[in-house]
Amino acid sequence: MEIANGNSKRVISIFVLAMLNVSVMASLRSLPLVAEFGYSSVFFFLVVALTFLVPQALVAAELATGWPKSGGIYIWVREALGDKWGFFAIWIQWVHNVTWFPVILSFVATTLAYVFYPPFVENKYYVLTVILASFWGMTLFNFSGIRISSWFSTFCVIAGTIIPGIFLIGLGISWVLSGEPLQIQLTAESLLPDLSRLDNIVFLGGLFLSFAGLEVTSGYAGEVQNPQRNYPIAILAAAIITFVLFLLGSLSIAWVIPKDQISLASGLMAALKIFLDNYNLAWLLGFLGILLVAGAVGETNAWIIGPVKGLYTTSRHGNLPPIFQKVNRNQIPTNLLYFQAIIVTLSAFMYLLMPTISSAFWILTALSAQIYLVMYVMMFIAAVRLRYTRPNVPRAYQIPHPHKGMWLIASLGIITSIFGIFLVFIPPAQFKDESVIRYVSFLVIGLVSMVALPLIIHAFKKPSWNPVDSTIGHDHDDHHH
Repeated sequence: MEIANGNSKRVISIFVLAMLNVSVMASLRSLPLVAEFGYSSVFFFLVVALTFLVPQALVAAELATGWPKSGGIYIWVREALGDKWGFFAIWIQWVHNVTWFPVILSFVATTLAYVFYPPFVENKYYVLTVILASFWGMTLFNFSGIRISSWFSTFCVIAGTIIPGIFLIGLGISWVLSGEPLQIQLTAESLLPDLSRLDNIVFLGGLFLSFAGLEVTSGYAGEVQNPQRNYPIAILAAAIITFVLFLLGSLSIAWVIPKDQISLASGLMAALKIFLDNYNLAWLLGFLGILLVAGAVGETNAWIIGPVKGLYTTSRHGNLPPIFQKVNRNQIPTNLLYFQAIIVTLSAFMYLLMPTISSAFWILTALSAQIYLVMYVMMFIAAVRLRYTRPNVPRAYQIPHPHKGMWLIASLGIITSIFGIFLVFIPPAQFKDESVIRYVSFLVIGLVSMVALPLIIHAFKKPSWNPVDSTIGHDHDDHHH
């Protein structure tokens, strides 16, 4: 369905799209989380990849090529379940970031501290300052438009995720081959995790978050060259790159750091330090730290604008008050970006309330994963419903077997997502000194309030919120008639 003269707008190539997808998923900061599992992490990776990553990738590819206009999850759920639930889904996709941004930026802060001034690694005030300064800086940077922003993210993810990731894996493999002592032993038992204790597998919840996000770049589907062919290819490439980076990278950390000494926020730098000291390459640590910071900044940057653009699309259907409908000359919704930065600022103060940086890191990761998985449940339901209500919309990529295939893939996704939401309510083994009631109530209150807000906003929606130009609202319905 390419329009011959419409290509001027299509600025994103298959390579940039694959890298954007990697930048959304493959963050090296998750590696210490998984390294705690040792060899059984292979089992967890396969489980999450087969039950969550694959259904998510296939469903997102079908929906994005059937409804390739910008708006992503909002448009898909709106077509399937109506405007209220479309707004609900995009809100959830957007708001899960608000608890997640401080997590990734705390990784930036601890990594910088590791390089320049190690005593600051556990200093909460320092971490908070870095989170706020970098987030506001990137928010303002995004006022310059999507094109510059997407190239910046692509550059950062290659320099700061793929290169250090390959380097870490290379160090890990040469460590094993040269017969250095390993902290984990390869046995048949070590490949299977101890599933009898639930607090052992809670970190699986964090893995869902690591493999989530493929549908975000579908917001760019309208700006991709030849989306019908390129979108599924880019998604598959990104999924494979991410899987390999994660698996080998987390094992590399597990080989050199004893399980009980792995810090969630700074474990990656600690592992690199051991490798580099051993190979007399200690001078490289600072350089790698800077690259890792660039990767995390690129990932944050990819997320700052994607979901906000989706949320902005809903304002064209009158779902947000007029104050959020303002855009600058680059078509960037500036007031929405300001609003997002204010909420991130508030949630960043969790770092002062929690006993350690690792515990704040985990509880914000947990809440973010739960909120996000709610959105995935909506996405899978929408995909099934659209097979019945919109069977004639051409989908360039389609899950095979009209109904059985879709039911199988979507049900698997729904069951896994719901399991993930409940799993995270169990405090991990490391949280023994934290009160379980406080832990659970923080998650319950966070989850319920974030889920209730869009429904409340929608209930109070006013006709005056509709944009002046009433034709805008109908541009997504063209190809159904």
